Amino acid sequence: MLTIPAASFSLLLLASLMIPTGARAAPRPLRIVTINLLHGGMTSELAGRDQHLEERLTMVVRELRTLDADVVGVQEASRGRRRGDVAARLASALGFHHVYAPAVPRWPLVSRVLGLEEGPAVLSRFPIVTSRTDPIDGCGGLYRRMLVCAELGTHRGPLEACSTHLDGSDCHAERVASILAARPRTAPLLLMGDLNATEQSKGIRNLIAALGLVDTFREANPAAPGFTVWQPVWLERPFASRRVDFILLAPGANTRARVVASRVVLNQPSRTQGRVLWPSDHYGVLSEVEIPRRAGDGKARAGRARARRSAAVHRTRFPWTPVWANEAGRPEGIGDESRERWPGVALRDEHARACRAADRPHLDR
Repeated sequence: MLTIPAASFSLLLLASLMIPTGARAAPRPLRIVTINLLHGGMTSELAGRDQHLEERLTMVVRELRTLDADVVGVQEASRGRRRGDVAARLASALGFHHVYAPAVPRWPLVSRVLGLEEGPAVLSRFPIVTSRTDPIDGCGGLYRRMLVCAELGTHRGPLEACSTHLDGSDCHAERVASILAARPRTAPLLLMGDLNATEQSKGIRNLIAALGLVDTFREANPAAPGFTVWQPVWLERPFASRRVDFILLAPGANTRARVVASRVVLNQPSRTQGRVLWPSDHYGVLSEVEIPRRAGDGKARAGRARARRSAAVHRTRFPWTPVWANEAGRPEGIGDESRERWPGVALRDEHARACRAADRPHLDR
C-alpha cells in the first residue's frame, strides 16, 4: 500500500490550495434525462405480464449510469405487489433522491382490483429541498393525471424540476401552463415529460409560449427529427416515428440558462437469450444545460471562498510532524480518520468547504 509522509502530504495540500481558481476545470453542464418506462399495461400486475419490465429496468439503470445523469424525469413509474415501487427502486439503484405522484383513477376501486398504480416521478442526484404535486383537472378522462415538481439544491443554486405524462390534448397542455404560471418563479424551470403531442400541436406551442420555455432538443438540433415513439419492445428494427418526449427549459427571474447539447438516448436494444428487447416503447432524451450563477451570488461566494482559503493556507504554515505523527512521520489515524486521532482531517474538510464555495474540485472528489 502506497503511503505519503506527512511532510509531503502537507506540501501537496498547500500546492492545491494555491492553484488559481481559473486554472481549474469549470463544472460540467447538468445532464437531464426524460424517459417513459412503459409499465406494461394497467392489467400487467394482475396478469403477471409486464413486457419484461425487470429486464428493461436493468437496461435503463445501466444506461443512466453510463450517461452520468444528474436529473431524471420518469413517466409510467409504477407500483404494485410484484414489482414494488419502481421509482424508489430506480432511485435507490442510482443513489438518487426522488419524489413520485401516482395518477388517480376516477374509480379508485379499479386501481385496487388491478393492484397497480402509476405516475410521473423526478429523480435527482441533488437533494430535494421541497416538492409538490398538482392534479391536472378539468379535462375529463378515465383518470386524473399529475404534475410533480421538486426544488433541487444543485451546485449552481436552486432548480425546479417537473415531470408529467399528458394525454396529448390541448386541454392538458393548457392546464399545465396554468398551474406553473400561477407560481412565483425565481429559479430556472425544467419540465420533462411524455406529452403525447408533437411540437407542431397547438397545446405544446401555447405551453412553450406561456411559460417562456425552450425546447432543448430542438434548440440543439434544428433539423433532426428526434423521434421517440412508438417502439415495440420485441421488434428487431427501430420503429419510432413521432417526437412526443420533451425536456423544456425556462430561465429563472435573475438566472440565465443555456442549452449545450441534446440527443435521443435509450434507443438501442439488447439481445438476451436469442431475442431482442428495447428499454421501453419510448426512447429517452438527454439534454445538457448550463445554468450560470447570478453575478451577485458569484461575488459573495468568491469573497467567502477567499477568506476560507486564506485561513486554510495560514494553518498549513505550521509544522506537520511533531505531536500527531508516529516515528515514521505518518499519521496515526490512517484508515481511521477520526478528528481525535488525525487533526489533518479538520484541515482537509476546511479545504473541501472552501473549494465547494469557490466551485473548485477538492481532494475528496
